[in-house]
Amino acid sequence: MLPFHQVVKDDFSEVNQLIIDQLHSDVGLVENIGHYIVDAGGKRLRPLLVLLCAQALGYGHKRHIELAAIIEFIHTATLLHDDVVDVSALRRGRPTANAQWGNAPSVLVGDFLYSRAFQMLVAIGSMDIMAIMSNTTNTISEGEVQQLVNAKDPSVDEANYFTVIHKKTGALFEAACETAAVLSEASATQRDALRQYGYHLGLAFQLVDDVLDYEGDAEALGKNVGDDLAEGKPTLPLIYAMANSDKASSEMIAEAIRQGSVEQLDAVVAAVKSCGAIDYTQACAQQQVEQAKAQLDSVPDSPYKKALSQLADFAIGRNH
Repeated sequence: MLPFHQVVKDDFSEVNQLIIDQLHSDVGLVENIGHYIVDAGGKRLRPLLVLLCAQALGYGHKRHIELAAIIEFIHTATLLHDDVVDVSALRRGRPTANAQWGNAPSVLVGDFLYSRAFQMLVAIGSMDIMAIMSNTTNTISEGEVQQLVNAKDPSVDEANYFTVIHKKTGALFEAACETAAVLSEASATQRDALRQYGYHLGLAFQLVDDVLDYEGDAEALGKNVGDDLAEGKPTLPLIYAMANSDKASSEMIAEAIRQGSVEQLDAVVAAVKSCGAIDYTQACAQQQVEQAKAQLDSVPDSPYKKALSQLADFAIGRNH
């Protein structure tokens, strides 16, 4: 368990138990697929953000446990749908749910998790939190559609890329932090600061994910290196490389994106590294992390605030 998990380990245990309890369904296949993807683990960073932010703001009740589980259900639903859209076969080192059960059950169980999350939101009873979460799920959906539109298009620019990663990834990090602040009845300043912290942290995580697709270790990642290229995703390392390589290398990368092909993966990786695209993307991630940490000034000092800062540093130092 990492240090930033350790400070909320009791809360985390309660969240995990609540997730198991809320996966209950009269339909066995729903429970089977739900448990399969939730049991795969992962870093559980989004629910962790809820717990850390709530505790950092001195929240003294138990609703943050429910909110953390809701955030994880929404994230898990997006993973189920993502893997179908991307035709992914491996996630977290195991076959994806769609590889195990097929596309239709995966999509439908994703829908079940979304609707269960909103049932739980109703129980919390905050229209403010409900508004944030409904807007967030809508934003995530838009991001997924935009990513689909961008697939196999080498003309996607940096601004378009950042819009997509905010919608796809940053939005749920933002929501986890902001809803915890609302639950804790934080000041408007603290609420905005934590929302911004989540925004920048989410971007940093996605930037590092996109770097790891070209220099990560498949076993540590739990997915295949080069998956983004295989899906024709024009991520920042590729966008930068096309703009800063010789004509032949730039065209080779563009063609690999158009074809959604990893046949030239070694050559693409070599081009990405030699032009400084990895360093550039890492520097962008570092900048996002510094901006995230700066937002914590409005939060009182505590082990939870320290853990939020450590979590931001983890974003750029990780290998998975």
